[in-house]
Amino acid sequence: MRNRLHKAGRDNSGFSMTELLVVLGIIAIMSVISLPYIVNYKKAYKSEDQALKVIDMMREAGQLALNRRRTIRFEIDFTDNAALIIDENGGAADTQIKKLPLEMTKDVRMDIIPATISKPNPPNYNDLAASTDTLGHLAGTVTVTGHSVWAARFRSDGSVVNAANVPINANIYSWPPISREAQRREAKLKYARLRSLAAAERSGTGNTTGRISSQINNEQDWHYEYQI
Repeated sequence: MRNRLHKAGRDNSGFSMTELLVVLGIIAIMSVISLPYIVNYKKAYKSEDQALKVIDMMREAGQLALNRRRTIRFEIDFTDNAALIIDENGGAADTQIKKLPLEMTKDVRMDIIPATISKPNPPNYNDLAASTDTLGHLAGTVTVTGHSVWAARFRSDGSVVNAANVPINANIYSWPPISREAQRREAKLKYARLRSLAAAERSGTGNTTGRISSQINNEQDWHYEYQI
């Protein structure tokens, strides 16, 4: 009888402090090991994630235009680095109904075209080009205008037009810019080439008298800028 009571008491005693510390230590080690992989994974797919978010907002703008039976404007605002959905409200003031902050431009670019990508052809669409917003809209009680934007106006008949009601198409690029480490490597290689040309100039084998020395000084400043 005593043995049964003793065993029952041990079963209900829970974990010891040592066991809890061991488990917490294992969890901490696993977290430290996995965290860099999680961070790098998220960073690697930021451009794809942003592209999907922009596509979803454009679809939402198109659906709102059909449901509300009036023009809904989608904008990529490069001044505020955000994607917007704006209700043009017929004859009333245009009103912002949704705003999605975009990734920082050091992580994802949409305002320029990557140099390594060729325009898809077919279809031979125009590339995205920002212009000054002359339509403007209300964000709460604040009037927003004059920003650098790309806009697409979704109409209730299913068409997509620009500010002049001309049907539009566009290639929109979402891509990660060159990494800082890659910029440093590129700067070092370019600086080394300029040093080689300068040496050739000093030895009399070059034909760029005076120009390389000036360029190498400028390049050296640029090189150190990336080292900060």
